[in-house]
Amino acid sequence: MGKHSATGWWVPLTKRWILALLIMLSISTAIAFFIRAALDPCDRHLEVSDKKRVQSQSVPRIATKSSPLSFMKSKLVLLVSHELSLSGGPLLLMELAFLLRGVGTKVNWITIQKPSEEDEVIYSLEHKMWDRGVQVISAKGQETINTALKADLIVLNTAVAGKWLDAVLKEDVPRVLPNVLWWIHEMRGHYFKLDYVKHLPLVAGAMIDSHVTAEYWKNRTRERLRIKMPDTYVVHLGNSKELMEVAEDNVAKRVLREHVRESLGVRNEDLLFAIINSVSRGKGQDLFLHSFYESLELIKEKKLEVPSVHAVIIGSDMNAQTKFESELRNYVMQKKIQDRVHFVNKTLTVAPYLAAIDVLVQNSQAWGECFGRITIEAMAFQLPVLGTAAGGTTEIVVNGTTGLLHPVGKEGITPLAKNIVKLATHVERRLTMGKRGYERVKEIFQEHHMAERIAVVLKEVLKKSKSHLY
Repeated sequence: MGKHSATGWWVPLTKRWILALLIMLSISTAIAFFIRAALDPCDRHLEVSDKKRVQSQSVPRIATKSSPLSFMKSKLVLLVSHELSLSGGPLLLMELAFLLRGVGTKVNWITIQKPSEEDEVIYSLEHKMWDRGVQVISAKGQETINTALKADLIVLNTAVAGKWLDAVLKEDVPRVLPNVLWWIHEMRGHYFKLDYVKHLPLVAGAMIDSHVTAEYWKNRTRERLRIKMPDTYVVHLGNSKELMEVAEDNVAKRVLREHVRESLGVRNEDLLFAIINSVSRGKGQDLFLHSFYESLELIKEKKLEVPSVHAVIIGSDMNAQTKFESELRNYVMQKKIQDRVHFVNKTLTVAPYLAAIDVLVQNSQAWGECFGRITIEAMAFQLPVLGTAAGGTTEIVVNGTTGLLHPVGKEGITPLAKNIVKLATHVERRLTMGKRGYERVKEIFQEHHMAERIAVVLKEVLKKSKSHLY
């Protein structure tokens, strides 16, 4: 069996790592770093393309020294999340909450689905919001209805959140729709249910993470549901300031790299190809392992002189041990590559692993990621990306420049294997791609870029809401 690390959900780093980080980083950076979530479903920023592949409004960049969201000062915003977890949707909404709080916006948060028993993740995230001045209120009740009716803006996060409108607001739904911005991250067919999105045509606007996803939603809502999308804005996301600080701190990265590699039992000169996503068939870990094994066979067959190559699967769940994950582990044993494959448990801290690996593999299948934030996080660490030619990855990775793309499905196994060999054997190409990816992040994938793009959307939505009153 591949070696394990990060066996605890909340304590993936040893005390030595923490001590080293506190020495290398500022206290504020370290605190933010350790609560930063790692896994994104649509998990988790890209330049807005000049070419409109869908009748959606791309969001331009704004040149300004002050916060582009400063016009939101003193406004009341209600954020509606279908759940509160470590997945990409809720965490993105939390980032928006903190950006708004930073300019003095009054922010209220509700979580629609909560477990009956106390949940450690929810407890931690809610307290993080309280500490930043975000008011966490019940998902139902008169207080919530009153807040919704008074709010200058309501942000529904994900398609599933649409069920909250009728369930809680009932006859007041028509009054709030002109103030609603619907932030959509999903790219799977089972989300296209009328129960979820029947009010979508009547809201002030929809905000979607990539052009591919926007086009997908436009076509599927028209063809399957016979409804029309509202004004739709494509807003690419951006890396947090905290992550960028770590990514640009060479001393901290070296310390992290040494400790992660030590925990995995690999040497500094070994090559690590990692996939960082929750372990599920849609994320393509099984196909990645097939490609990885094939790449080892190619290296052996061609007698190529390369450092020891390893695969790292980050996003495992040691407690659940799903059928799919068991299949992955059985495959590793069957091919006798236990010494080359390492399973790492789900972790809040993705940065140490980005500092430790050499190449990110983004292998999401079917329609791909709606965006895939881990991709730009890896690029911030100057890592080349081997990704599927699907979804938001095609808008992030410049094929042949910042990484290499391969087809989805079984057709992509051999191309990915060959790409692994290419980057394993061409050090200069690997490093150059990583540097170009970093430059791309600095140009269009930072937090302030995302804030600028969101600001344009919010101004448009508020303008429509105000005009509806007259």
